[in-house]
Amino acid sequence: MSTLSLPSEAEVREALKTVYDPEIGINIVDLGLIYDVEVQEAGLVDINMTLTTPGCPLSHVIGEQVREALEGMPGITDVKLNLVWTPSWNPTMMSEDAKMELGMDQY
Repeated sequence: MSTLSLPSEAEVREALKTVYDPEIGINIVDLGLIYDVEVQEAGLVDINMTLTTPGCPLSHVIGEQVREALEGMPGITDVKLNLVWTPSWNPTMMSEDAKMELGMDQY
């Protein structure tokens, strides 16, 4: 039985950089919305992520885009997306590039 190579956490995060927050226009990884990625042996990718605000009206759109970004990756059989609110997102969680792009490099 041949085993399909599973993507690494870094490869999953790189694929998630194709998902952009539709209101801010920056990818969800650089925004700091992805808290944890776990690639399990069976090909399940378990993701803990948050949104910039709990009342985000586009949460379902972002969730769909996360699944679409990963479904074509070799070895991935399913994606479990967990929206978490602790810790609460804040601008200090953004990458330096995202902060500079938004003119928030003082954080």
